[in-house]
Amino acid sequence: MQIDIEEIIIRKRVRKNLGDLTSLMESLRRHGLLNPIVISNRNELVAGHRRTEAARRLGWKTIEARIVDDRDEGDLVEMEIEENTQRKSLTPDELAEAYLRLDKIRNPGLFGRIWRAIKKFFRRLFGRR
Repeated sequence: MQIDIEEIIIRKRVRKNLGDLTSLMESLRRHGLLNPIVISNRNELVAGHRRTEAARRLGWKTIEARIVDDRDEGDLVEMEIEENTQRKSLTPDELAEAYLRLDKIRNPGLFGRIWRAIKKFFRRLFGRR
């Protein structure tokens, strides 16, 4: 559900330093919000402080939010901790492989460009996008 950013209540947070939000703001600008923030049914922020602040700085008025049912304060802090510790970053090898794959997609060789042109032609011919 969409919620007005100004209605989000930000209480004491585990994370004190939001860090540089520039790259997150650029990601939101280019791709939108990929994962909704989490709020309590009292509009208290549970998870997504960096996303919320980046959206606010971009001038967004609303943000996609997931609402968790009424929980006690301990549950909400536990959820915030989980949100920030249960991620696994890509390894350097995985990241390098992903960027190589992206480069091949964005800069196909001659046969790749021909294949794309053929597929595009048939999609237009048969009315599929």
